Amino acid sequence: MRLACSALIKFIAGLLLVGVLLFLPAGGFDYPNGWLFIGLLFAPMLLLGVILLIRSPDLLKRRLDAKEKEATQKGVVALSGLLFVGGFVIAGLDFRFGWTSMPTWVVIVASVVLLISYALYAEVMRENAYLSRTIKVEENQRVVDTGLYGMVRHPMYAVTLWLFLSIPLVLGSWWALLCFLPYIAVIVVRIQNEERVLEAGLAGYTDYKKRVKYRIFPFVW
Repeated sequence: MRLACSALIKFIAGLLLVGVLLFLPAGGFDYPNGWLFIGLLFAPMLLLGVILLIRSPDLLKRRLDAKEKEATQKGVVALSGLLFVGGFVIAGLDFRFGWTSMPTWVVIVASVVLLISYALYAEVMRENAYLSRTIKVEENQRVVDTGLYGMVRHPMYAVTLWLFLSIPLVLGSWWALLCFLPYIAVIVVRIQNEERVLEAGLAGYTDYKKRVKYRIFPFVW
């Protein structure tokens, strides 16, 4: 019950925060793309949270823990937060003052990409019960090398990148996309630091790196 309450409080807090960051700069609630994004993001999030609560409460608890211990990761989280706040505010201002004229088909494609990314996000969590929002090695943790982990070493970050870069397009703002683009560099820094932690503390990870050569994009990086 305590876990359910904690998850619900964070869900509501996130919903309210995103609403404020979008609709306040937009000058009101008449922002269709804002409502579209909130529906696409928070409806699957609620469903996934309920499923995890029922089937894998330990994983849900890990996902709710956002307290980083690594100094590098603390900086990564802080910078990510600034990028998202800036991106949402710019998107709201963009709608309010009409800076962007985005074709409807771009918004539709971005919405589909966001939903597919969310489905893959859920699949990654199904494959890896050790997933946490913080960089650490759990007791008795083993290397997962099946499914998407057999294609790239960090499928969660690959999926997250597609999800996050689709957000400003769902919101209908090219200017917000510029705010989100630096997230690519943030992900690169996070992955490089995480791999050093995993090599030092997770048995078999060095061999796994030799078998699976690419981090987030096959044949690229």
